[in-house]
Amino acid sequence: MPRPLVVGNGKLLINFDDKLHMRDLYFPYVGQLNHVGGHFSKLGIWVQGHFSWLDEDGWTRKLGYGQESLVTDVHAHHEHLGIALQIADGVHQRDPIYLKKVCVQNLTSEVREVRLFFNHDFSLNETEVGDTAVFDPILRTIYHYKRNVYIMANGKTDTGGIDQYSVGIKRFNYAEGTWRDAEDGLLSGNPIAQGSVDSTISFSLILQPQEEKALFYWMCIGESYEDVKVLNQYVLESDPEHLLSRVAVYWQRWVNKEERDFADLPAEVVNLYKTSLLLVRTQIDQNGAILAANDSDILQFNRDHYSYMWPRDGALIASAMAKAGYTGVVAPFFRFCADALNKDGYLLHKYNPDGSVGSSWHPYMVDGEIQLPIQEDETALVLYALWEQYKSGKQIEDCQALYPTLVRPAARFLLEYVHPELQLPKQSYDLWEERRGIFTFTSATVFAGLMAAARFAQLFGDDRRYKRYTEGAERIRGAMEKHLYDSEIGRFLRGIYVRADGSVEKDFTVESSLFALFALDVFSVDDPRVERTMEAVKKSLRVDTAIGGIARYQGDYYFKKSHDTAKVPGNPWIICTLWVADWEIAKAKSLDELQEPKNRLAWVVRHALQSGVLSEQLDPYTGAPVSVAPLTWSHATYVATVLRYLEKVNELR
Repeated sequence: MPRPLVVGNGKLLINFDDKLHMRDLYFPYVGQLNHVGGHFSKLGIWVQGHFSWLDEDGWTRKLGYGQESLVTDVHAHHEHLGIALQIADGVHQRDPIYLKKVCVQNLTSEVREVRLFFNHDFSLNETEVGDTAVFDPILRTIYHYKRNVYIMANGKTDTGGIDQYSVGIKRFNYAEGTWRDAEDGLLSGNPIAQGSVDSTISFSLILQPQEEKALFYWMCIGESYEDVKVLNQYVLESDPEHLLSRVAVYWQRWVNKEERDFADLPAEVVNLYKTSLLLVRTQIDQNGAILAANDSDILQFNRDHYSYMWPRDGALIASAMAKAGYTGVVAPFFRFCADALNKDGYLLHKYNPDGSVGSSWHPYMVDGEIQLPIQEDETALVLYALWEQYKSGKQIEDCQALYPTLVRPAARFLLEYVHPELQLPKQSYDLWEERRGIFTFTSATVFAGLMAAARFAQLFGDDRRYKRYTEGAERIRGAMEKHLYDSEIGRFLRGIYVRADGSVEKDFTVESSLFALFALDVFSVDDPRVERTMEAVKKSLRVDTAIGGIARYQGDYYFKKSHDTAKVPGNPWIICTLWVADWEIAKAKSLDELQEPKNRLAWVVRHALQSGVLSEQLDPYTGAPVSVAPLTWSHATYVATVLRYLEKVNELR
């Protein structure tokens, strides 16, 4: 399921799996319209009569990225073939161009011909129906097209361009695809096919003993033939090697634009911090949507995906990126939210990257009662994150523009969507989207959202609203103390449920999201009630296996791997483990007390994929990634925790 290698630029995103298949290609939005759709576009090699795809046994593969870059650094070796490959993949930092360099080394003492085969298994606009693939004899390229999507493939070696090609039918009437045609080292040369089609092209190299030569391959993606023709010419004129090196330099400059003292953090922790910044960037669409994840294999489990903009995830990710110095990257997110905001001032469950409403499982009616199908924390956290962005970048003009279109209507909703007797937010769905009630996490976010709105009101001299928002936030905090804290158990509840007869049922489940009590400044980190709550989180949600980590909550069933709830309350989650680290950082009174959260950062590094990609959760016994990878929230939370650690080090020094 994981996608250990991802490359993108905000309008084009491409994912590879651990066998080096291209599995996802999103355009023109990050996360919307997957033109590969989880199928397998792959690379093969023919050497002196022997053929092998890179996904076959016999290959050893090492996957990673170049130093501080979004250009991959992949090594593949096949002892029997006597061939070693070094592969670099990147997406142009501005244009929808995918670039690939393959250095082929002949490990034998013989002169050998080597042919490389590139198979393209596209489903344009997410369906195989009505595609066309064609060889262009004038440009000597292969291109696939349907309506407003064109993908053109080309390449070059030291002796020329495409050597062989074939276009054909796939997965229809017993036809497997042109990848089968490649396995004898020769392609048939069929120039066109329509319907469910694929294509394969090859390039030839003559290698002396121990010699290494480079092959360059690229794909240009656009909305018309003219678009891809112009991009293809740009690559030829600029030289693909030069373009790929510029991509690497750009991302190195981007990830290091903020000078930062990383204190005593080890190199591997710092490296993952920078990798996380880069990977988060690939998941942000140029129009503002911040995507949760774009690993299409999740479709096999629930026939839906993570390629949506959840306002909650987006807000917390935007906050982390702003604190890291990337306010410009996330500024469009807040404009996206302002445009998406319901006329009554709330945001819905999730959105597609083009701004349309995403799929949902929240009903408008339960037990005959009409309700809003929302998670209120999603609206509140956007206001909180906008203030965090303002603090980081001081972009007062942007915030002034959003004050009447986002801040005021959302704050008005938060003030009005309150249970009249309890003075807590009305019932809505929790952050895990599993249950409806009044939750401590949601209440904390509403407090934080109203306080953010109050600070904006104060910033813009709106004294009347400043007073209203502040008083509303204080009422929420007071109601949390009264109804969401239980003096008998000495800690905060996960939440309460208001039944049809008006009775209130308490939920005593220990829940990792209770970190919001201190993280969103609802209560002091030194408040004994908060301390007892977080100590319960550390104790009750610890995964007591060799893998370790912290679960979401007691009895978590999502992708459940163990029935031993005493040892494994749920799978360990990256974000939940880091939330505990945030607590340990916040309460530290000496540098020695930072060792435990520092160990948790190292734990995250140990459980990243070889390339640095972080999953959503881990198998509690093997440490294997569970659910999607990369999960943008995991990487952004890691960034935020590293920054909190560094702030605390400076404070204690």
